[in-house]
Amino acid sequence: MRIVFAGTPEPAVPSLRRFVESKRHEVIAVVTRPDAVAGRGRKVTRSPVGQLADEHGIPVLTPRRPSEPEFVEQLLALAPDCCPVVAYGALLPQQVLDIPRFGWINLHFSLLPAWRGAAPVQAAIDAGDEITGASTFQIEAGLDTGPVFGVVTEKIAVTDTAGTLLARLAETGARLLETTIDGVEDNTLQAIPQSTDGVSYAPKVVAEDGHIRWDQPALAISRRIRAVTPAPGAWTEIDGLRLKVGPVEMVEEALPERAIDVRKSGVFVGTATTAVRLDQVQPQGKRMMAALDWARGARLAPGAVVE
Repeated sequence: MRIVFAGTPEPAVPSLRRFVESKRHEVIAVVTRPDAVAGRGRKVTRSPVGQLADEHGIPVLTPRRPSEPEFVEQLLALAPDCCPVVAYGALLPQQVLDIPRFGWINLHFSLLPAWRGAAPVQAAIDAGDEITGASTFQIEAGLDTGPVFGVVTEKIAVTDTAGTLLARLAETGARLLETTIDGVEDNTLQAIPQSTDGVSYAPKVVAEDGHIRWDQPALAISRRIRAVTPAPGAWTEIDGLRLKVGPVEMVEEALPERAIDVRKSGVFVGTATTAVRLDQVQPQGKRMMAALDWARGARLAPGAVVE
């Protein structure tokens, strides 16, 4: 099939790569979000999907909104058979959905109808789910409500962060998406309407979601930190300065809430239940480092607490 691939971040790259390398399908164009400022140097940068397309000489379309008349005309001229989508990052209007004869088929990183929305992997870890996965479905007007073609499942490890889990799902999901497109072309795959039971939503994760609430149980804190790692990142404040916090280890000993206890064996912080041991931290303007090295250099005052 002649396909136009839509996607933006790194997790979409494995799917695009499979279609680029496919002997069965032809990627005639890629749709991605406009170039944006990124990194410490604040340079204008092409999205990961756009970069891969550039490497293979594939035309890249970067509409600010998919409803722009110029983009609609470009897509009509391309006349794709199908448009696979992975984390594109913008809602598609009906006039755009109607263009490809096989429609737009989305790879979503959850077992629909669970965790519809922008941050399904983060939501699954934060909720303590043991199993998650990826689903392919036909895009329609609703938010991730379309009928499902297929799913793959993935166990969530107790050490998984959103980054590690999403990396695995990006690979297994890419295979699922390619198989789905094959089945749609062969007319051997039938989409099944989503159940009305078990619907949950995963809104976009913002920086404030990474602010650690030390008055919560240690397990909830650990899950939240893993859910927002690597982005936007978990953080706390000490003496008015922000400290980024990596995944923590739960211990059996209890400490007063928010209290910091620095020992030879590590840096411990009190929660609503038992304490947690910090592993890696990042002070403002510095790189990630061992928590104990940070604590020794910070020379914390007696009775210091996190906020």
